[in-house]
Amino acid sequence: MLPGTAGSLAVEEVDDPQPGPGELLVDGLAVGVCGTDKEIAGGEYGWAPPGRRRLVLGHESLGRVRQAPDGSGFETGDLVVGVVRRPDPVPCGACAHGAFDMCRNGRYTERGIKQLDGYASGSWCLAPDFAVRLSPDLGNAGVLVEPTSVVAKAWDEIERIGSRSWFEPERVLVTGAGPIGLLAAMLGRQRGLEVHVLDQVRNGPKPGLVADLGATYHCDGFDAAVAGGRPDVVIEATGVAPLVVAAMANTASYGIVCLTGVSTPGRSVSVDAGGLNRSIVLENDVVFGSVNANLRHYGLAADALAAADPAWLARLVSRRVPLESFAEAFESRDGDVKVVLDLQ
Repeated sequence: MLPGTAGSLAVEEVDDPQPGPGELLVDGLAVGVCGTDKEIAGGEYGWAPPGRRRLVLGHESLGRVRQAPDGSGFETGDLVVGVVRRPDPVPCGACAHGAFDMCRNGRYTERGIKQLDGYASGSWCLAPDFAVRLSPDLGNAGVLVEPTSVVAKAWDEIERIGSRSWFEPERVLVTGAGPIGLLAAMLGRQRGLEVHVLDQVRNGPKPGLVADLGATYHCDGFDAAVAGGRPDVVIEATGVAPLVVAAMANTASYGIVCLTGVSTPGRSVSVDAGGLNRSIVLENDVVFGSVNANLRHYGLAADALAAADPAWLARLVSRRVPLESFAEAFESRDGDVKVVLDLQ
């Protein structure tokens, strides 16, 4: 992929990677394809490694260790995923404390996105400090660890914010039933909460996936989704501006809104800013944004997936595309939830 050049996505033969001192050599099994990959493929952004023109895509990884050096903590045959972000070399205070997902100066790098090749290759190298071992029972569902890490962080932050006072949420609203929204709902149900999911489609796999979590699916608009009671927690996973505003304005008192969807700039909505501010202040509400994840969140994600219904996770992957048909993985089709590129 030539970052910044739409239509440059291609499969190419490259030299086999050579692990550096202490690194794992991993055989790639699969990578998930998400909106970020499609935007990079569309030439919207992305940065090649220094001195290179091309960037290998793929940040939602799954692989099996082929070679592990002594003392690495890993063994040949381990199922692993690679963390996406690397701390900046300065480093900032957050990166220095392992919170590279909260980098303050923007000098971080990211595999498959920013200045580091991704995981969409037959084999790749990985420092053990950025590898997460998975339960062998997780199998192909391990490719869901990276998106799950995003919502594991979101829930972790929600609970940290809530703990500033008494916090026993009951009702959760997730806006958007894509992979992030569905996984956010799954983590909410694992916490024993009443979960509602709002999307716009009436058919396809999404209503059934939500129902089988023990959650409630809504497709008649935001007002209908909150008619039964204002949520204590909202996880907004669409980035659609009217939904973002509605979420901020319609929580229960001491409500928490986590924004995980990235909005398209330049689209305006009419907002009663004074009324919104008054509501947030007088009800002690919190609105915050969350993106990416650090190593601890990957561990939380792996644990959450290991505790999930394997059959449900398998249904979340709606298409598996062989590498030779890679272009099909970047197409949007009816019924898609999570599309995975099969590297084997």
